[in-house]
Amino acid sequence: MILLISGLLGGLGLFLWGMKLMSTGLQNSAGDRMRGMLGHMTHNRFVAVGIGALVTTIIQSSSATSVMLVGFVNSRLMDFRRTIGIILGAMIGTTFTAQIIAFKITDYALLIIALGFFIYAFSSKPRIKHLGETVLGFGILFFGMHIMSEAMYPLRTFAPFMDILVNMENPLLGILAGVVFTALIQSSSAFIGIMIVLASQGLLSLEASIPLLLGSNLGTAVTAILASIGSSREGLKVGIAMSIVKLTGILIMVWWIPSFVGMVESISPKASPDIVSETQAVAAVLPRQIANAHTVFSVFLAFLFLPFTNLLARLVDAIVPPDRIMEEVKPQTMYLDRRFIQTPSLGLNLAKQEALRVGNLVREMGYEIILPFTEKSGYSLASIGRKEETVDYLATEIQNYLTALTRENVGQKRVDEAFQIMYVVNEFENIADIISKIMVRRARAWLDSEADFSSQGKNELEEFHQHVMNQMNRSMEVFKDLNLERAREMKSKYKKYRLLAMEFEMQHYRRLQDPASNSQESSETHLELITTLRNIAGHATNIARIFLNQLEKT
Repeated sequence: MILLISGLLGGLGLFLWGMKLMSTGLQNSAGDRMRGMLGHMTHNRFVAVGIGALVTTIIQSSSATSVMLVGFVNSRLMDFRRTIGIILGAMIGTTFTAQIIAFKITDYALLIIALGFFIYAFSSKPRIKHLGETVLGFGILFFGMHIMSEAMYPLRTFAPFMDILVNMENPLLGILAGVVFTALIQSSSAFIGIMIVLASQGLLSLEASIPLLLGSNLGTAVTAILASIGSSREGLKVGIAMSIVKLTGILIMVWWIPSFVGMVESISPKASPDIVSETQAVAAVLPRQIANAHTVFSVFLAFLFLPFTNLLARLVDAIVPPDRIMEEVKPQTMYLDRRFIQTPSLGLNLAKQEALRVGNLVREMGYEIILPFTEKSGYSLASIGRKEETVDYLATEIQNYLTALTRENVGQKRVDEAFQIMYVVNEFENIADIISKIMVRRARAWLDSEADFSSQGKNELEEFHQHVMNQMNRSMEVFKDLNLERAREMKSKYKKYRLLAMEFEMQHYRRLQDPASNSQESSETHLELITTLRNIAGHATNIARIFLNQLEKT
């Protein structure tokens, strides 16, 4: 009994570890593409289904996809309605793992492990190492299955265990067991792998597998709901939508399980004629039948709900109405989600979105700060103060998030990207400090004075301010889209702005020569504004320089 239990638990541990290694290798090699696909999601429901299937195939778990979707919706990277197509696609994508597991290649598991280890250990290229990690995980997964299979062999003659499996043919008991076990191990693919191991030993019939499989599908929805606890109402909708889809599929399928079994048997390969024993023949074809049943059920559900995604969205909106109270008492992050720290390619995308939010706040501060000087109005100063408080809070949160992310096992490319984001946020924060500390102080003094700019001096300030804000807009474009052409343009523009600032200063000094000019009273403020605006343009240009410097290094 001790050997049996240790074999089962040890084999399961190797199986889950192999699946994680395989998933990690695939994510590291394809994470940027996955991030790009999710970041440029279209409203086309067919494209969404395809992307959901592909991403789930890469990360090897529809539960993980659902957790990601909760995070994206909660972080406002994606609207809830756009996740429904991805949810349907994720159900199809998760069947890919079951189809692979159904292949009888456990005899070659150690050879695959050796191959994966040598690729991983002796390659210096990150992409090849990730490939080795994937192959290594693939081999460990099948070796874990082999150990579980060997450990379960004595159970074929253990009557109490066989009675339990026979009871699984009861749909309600089978569905309940599938939900519980899938929710416990957080992966429907892993649970279906265990089912395939049992089936390969002749311990599980196809009739008993179908209810377990249905319950496993519902178990992934439970994971999505658990992931949405504590998130926004929009995030909760993802879990509820997935649950509605899975529950509907179960309610439809549970009434014609015998017919479904017959259909699956008809589309699955038959046993080899060389196998004489009926028990061995059934055990030989059952793994593929279970995998096919999983695929057919998932494809059926996807196509069933695809025409009704808008109707499903309205139903979920009715179940979870929007929160009427949206007032924020204190600054809050909008995009950062610590669940994605373990998936660096996606975590960096969230950090970048939060950094872009910081940039937008600073840009708004830049537009507002000129108003006290040109319109003699101080109504924008309170808004600038609130934005500056939010910028400081977000800058600290982004830095902490990126620090935690880079402490994970990430490559140099990810570390460089994290540094670039932190550098950009620091430049935004420097601009916010110039506006909130230097320019706001000068604005208050200006509002208390009776001085005013000459018409020519005011025009110069407004013109130079517009040039600086254009430079800020370019920096946002460079950061958002990695537009290196725009980055080069920013460097040349900054040189022109420095010369323009000198020209405006010279013109101001010429006006001071006129005794009738009122420039004397506004001189100090005028010159300080030109200097601080030029410094802001310098910090904005630094954002272009960091990306150009990185390009030169590579």
